[in-house]
Amino acid sequence: MSFWFTVIRQVGRNLRQTWASQMMTLLTVSLSVLIFAFFYLIYTNMLHLGERLGDDLRLIVYLDDEPGPELKQQLRKKITTFDKVEEIRFISRKEAYERFSKQLGENQDVLNDMPKDFLPPSIEVTPMKNLRSLNQVKLFSAYLARLPGTLKVQYGQEWVERFYYFTKLLSIVVLLSGTLLILTTIFMVAYTIRLTILGRHDELELLKLVGATNNYIRIPFLLEGVLQGILGSTIGICSLYILFQWIKLRFSGPGLLNLFDFSFFPPVVSLTIIGVSILLCTLGSYSTMQKFLRI
Repeated sequence: MSFWFTVIRQVGRNLRQTWASQMMTLLTVSLSVLIFAFFYLIYTNMLHLGERLGDDLRLIVYLDDEPGPELKQQLRKKITTFDKVEEIRFISRKEAYERFSKQLGENQDVLNDMPKDFLPPSIEVTPMKNLRSLNQVKLFSAYLARLPGTLKVQYGQEWVERFYYFTKLLSIVVLLSGTLLILTTIFMVAYTIRLTILGRHDELELLKLVGATNNYIRIPFLLEGVLQGILGSTIGICSLYILFQWIKLRFSGPGLLNLFDFSFFPPVVSLTIIGVSILLCTLGSYSTMQKFLRI
């Protein structure tokens, strides 16, 4: 018990002696965690959004004329030749008109002078979930465009492509911010521990001469790294949570956040980020001890 009491007292002494660099390291770790967690939070929410929107993905094949029963069978066979699909639904001119009328709601009267067969018939194709990457959807769309009697194929091409490339960009940003977290955390903690070791070099040499054990000398520096990891990552995650709640409160009216139900990390993800940060800080402390603490 006295050993750990002495070690903790040594940690407190080290922190007091290098408080300026300790505060700078703490701030750096907190900002690194905040930046990484911020972009990772956006990325995970975009992935969930993509999954939800992907459930409603349909390719609409507009036809120049309504197909008969025999042609419908041929079209079904040709469509499933490319790959399995969840659903194939033929929409007649009349059904298309009724749908459009319902979508107009109170403005249905604009259709009063329009013939009920002015909309083209179509086929709604719902692809399997394993056929929903951007490249596969493009290939499927090009294949459907070659079906007999096809006027054009739509699936929200521009929106899907922009969303896909935005998600890819976010994945690169998350990777870069994760690299920033690793480099800055290890470097700053290692630099701070190095300053502490150099500042107490003569005292550490004296401790060795009077018989202090290696654990007695090493453990306080390791605990500094652990403490920096715990405090820095916790402050970073808590700051992000406060920012997230403020944004949700600030933009609580009708808008994007309410439309897509953005959510914060589950506890296991937050604890994982904190745990990785502690590990990185401890690694930075250990690497410096191996290099500058010859015991």
